[in-house]
Amino acid sequence: MKKIITILSCCLFLFLSCTERKKEFTIWIGGAPNEITFWENVINDYRKETGITVQLVRQPTYSDQRRQALVISLQAKQPNPDLFLMDVIWIKQFVQSEWLEPLDSFINKNNFSTDIFFKRIIEQVNKINNTLYSLPVFLDVGLLYYRSDLLSKYGFDPPETWSELLNISLKIIEEEKNRNNFINGFVWQGAQYEGIVCTFNEFISSNNGSIMKDEILKINQQPNVEALTFMQDIIHKYRISPLNTFTDMKEEEVRRSFQSGNVVFERNWSYAWQLHQSDDSPVKGKTKITILPHFKDGVSSGTLGGWHVGLSRFSDFKEEAWELIKFITSYKIQKRMLMEIGWNPARTDVYDDTEAQEEIPHIDILKNSLENSDARPALSFYPQLSQIIQRFVNNCIAGRMSPEEALKNIQREGVELMRLYDD
Repeated sequence: MKKIITILSCCLFLFLSCTERKKEFTIWIGGAPNEITFWENVINDYRKETGITVQLVRQPTYSDQRRQALVISLQAKQPNPDLFLMDVIWIKQFVQSEWLEPLDSFINKNNFSTDIFFKRIIEQVNKINNTLYSLPVFLDVGLLYYRSDLLSKYGFDPPETWSELLNISLKIIEEEKNRNNFINGFVWQGAQYEGIVCTFNEFISSNNGSIMKDEILKINQQPNVEALTFMQDIIHKYRISPLNTFTDMKEEEVRRSFQSGNVVFERNWSYAWQLHQSDDSPVKGKTKITILPHFKDGVSSGTLGGWHVGLSRFSDFKEEAWELIKFITSYKIQKRMLMEIGWNPARTDVYDDTEAQEEIPHIDILKNSLENSDARPALSFYPQLSQIIQRFVNNCIAGRMSPEEALKNIQREGVELMRLYDD
């Protein structure tokens, strides 16, 4: 009898364990320790509200490593992860690889409206061939930081054009050099990595140029030549940007340089704001944000960044995963992202929140910049095209080749790359 009871108890335990496991699904998220802590709190709150257990699988901090882990799992058609966050530039590849579950049926069944999000971003990024494959969770965009104390001291308003930024930089450098021989006018991401593609995209877009037009590579065009010439000149001719722009300058190098107090203008993402306002920052209370400048006949344009949520086609928990998607895109959680960790919400209505507007003085600029943001090309082979752009744009701003030569090389190698994928 004892043996029978023991066997029945084991069977019951296994049954309950399996039942419990069926209620559990996974979401893969990476990032810095404080970001993981935020997500752990969100997932715990979701579990308390719904009774559904979600396993948060921590991915590496660096996005390339996160992407590689996802690719390995999805290529193998593993049911884990069910949900995951994607960098904006991964989405097209994941769609064409048939790894993402379309979300339209969930949207229609739940009367869920995508009107709460930035329409331009939904159309540019999340919809492919009129099918919705992902939703934005938090967004980013290129911004211009400036030393408000220095501009005020010399009677300048924030620059609207690149020529104004140049002239203000030259004037302040000239006036301040006796007090600070290390002062620079403008720091930006120019090292050979993805960041240089983002800044290049902003310069050319603000001069009515582009990388592609009507799905055709159009990088060798006059507006792009003019923009790239300016990028090269502000380093070598006008010297408002330091020589290590093309060797060292990534996000953190740019941020630290500006935060040292030795720079007038900085191009960076929104994360830098909180760090500039920290108690030990020399630029605390002396920094403001505005939209990026544009060329004379162009319009301001910041490169779109951010992270989007995707649902695996191989998930065993699609309905449960959809409920979590609704939760993390809810007003409550989106506002928490903004207030607790400084992420720009994907929802437009959070930007109109009274508390958020009081806490973040530049929130209207963030909203405006996101409404006019410019996504990088949505291509399954974007990483390979990006490598080509990085190499030649970096060579150009280093002074090793002319803007015309750089763009011709990008056009030639880019067309060859596109032919490989067409075949």
